[in-house]
Amino acid sequence: MRRWNGWGLESIDVEPKPATEAFLRQAIGASERPADATFAATAQSLPESRLPAHPLVDRGAPSRLRHARGQSFADWVDVRSGRIDAAPDGVAAPIDRAQVAALLKYAAEAGARVIPYGGGTSVVGHINPSRGDTPVLTIALGALAGLEHLDEESHLATFGAGVTGPALEAQLRAHGYTLGHFPQSFEHSTLGGWIATRSSGQQSLRYGRIEGLFVGGHLETPSGALDLPCFPASAAGPDVREMILGSEGRLGIITDAIVRVSRLPEVERFRAYFMPSWTVGCRLVRELAQARVPLSMVRLSNAVETRTQLALAGHPTLAKLLGGVLRLRGLGDERCMLMLGFTGGAREVAFLERQVRWAVLAAGGVAGPAKIAGAWRRGRFRNAYLRNALWERGYGIDTVETAIPWTRVTATMNHIEDAANAAIAAEGERGLVFTHLSHVYPVGSSVYSTFVFRLAPDPDETLARWRRLKEAVSEAIVLSGGTISHQHGVGADHSPYLPAEKGALGIAAIRGLMRSFDPDGRMNPGKLC
Repeated sequence: MRRWNGWGLESIDVEPKPATEAFLRQAIGASERPADATFAATAQSLPESRLPAHPLVDRGAPSRLRHARGQSFADWVDVRSGRIDAAPDGVAAPIDRAQVAALLKYAAEAGARVIPYGGGTSVVGHINPSRGDTPVLTIALGALAGLEHLDEESHLATFGAGVTGPALEAQLRAHGYTLGHFPQSFEHSTLGGWIATRSSGQQSLRYGRIEGLFVGGHLETPSGALDLPCFPASAAGPDVREMILGSEGRLGIITDAIVRVSRLPEVERFRAYFMPSWTVGCRLVRELAQARVPLSMVRLSNAVETRTQLALAGHPTLAKLLGGVLRLRGLGDERCMLMLGFTGGAREVAFLERQVRWAVLAAGGVAGPAKIAGAWRRGRFRNAYLRNALWERGYGIDTVETAIPWTRVTATMNHIEDAANAAIAAEGERGLVFTHLSHVYPVGSSVYSTFVFRLAPDPDETLARWRRLKEAVSEAIVLSGGTISHQHGVGADHSPYLPAEKGALGIAAIRGLMRSFDPDGRMNPGKLC
């Protein structure tokens, strides 16, 4: 069973070690667990459904509550405090595209808005109903999850769009294939959600972002059905497939997707290195990206994130010993951890590891213990569970991410971190603010910043504290010339900042596209633009 008010499965807990809690108390200050509302009381507080009865629609409060919010910080404040001011009036779980079409017709007849629901992992408010007098139908796509066709000659696979990451990979691996798309939300997010938000996986350097993997499919819209045929390439006008990518449920519901798959690699390894400074590490990863070195992953943490990661691992003796060894090798407090992924044939990977190791050493870096990379790999999808445990100890976590050309990467990182620190300090609080690069390109990189801060005793105060922080860092991104999102999408939280990136004419064009597919504005209103 999924948690209704936190991340992941109820059966999984990742508890911080005592050293981790001591580190947070020293860095941020002692905090207390805020009071949590119960599921029963919160469900009971929901108003009666405004939708008419339908055999596919569950109008019960428990299902409506479980589909009312995603995973944004504001969503957590809502569900933890039990104050759900807007919830869907019903939840449907269609088993095929015909039922999806029937539900869209039912919604039109009932005058209802429609929210497509994949894995519920959005961190920017994609699946939240808006307050108002109009009923809302959430269409959950988890039953559309099968591998419908595998073309082994063309390396193409067709899936129901509601398939989660683990189910997708399990079905492909049974045939010797992989999609290779591994966002941190991998365990619970869905293929349709990845497409609708232009998602990026941790190993996109090898496999590509979702826009490079999605090659066709089927969309049910209020204006009718749309088939997207798969071509190796086409010069036949604008690519309609590109219109669906990043559409965030505003055009219709993706029911099936054709994706490009790869043979399972013979070898996959991750290695940790330490660079003497951010400047040196940033220059090395830029050179690797521009030389198109065939790595599968590059992740460079700045000095604060490097220290924080080692402290949060909860092994102070090991961290102290490692720090002493690195200082003997000439790496002081400005050292930055570099995590690299090597994927491919055994001989190819062995050769590449030797070449990259020489490049690291030539830049003044040092190879880290194998345990560090091993721990990262084991925890790559479990670290998100720490968010539950830290909240229950009175600490909140949020992130922002952008992408920017190499000439402005460091300045943008500094601008975001300065804005965050200033916003937290204005509250009379201390926070932890740190950054990494997790997706690199020849022309630039993503910049992913994390903020850890104390929760206030009152949920309204906590929400206000977060909003001031979110506004400050989002404005810093816009002023730096970065995209408002590299991988999380726009949703409701980033929508105010989209015009700065698209321009007035671009926003008008997007809205015109929406009207073509959804003339009455029923599909996921309030999201994107």
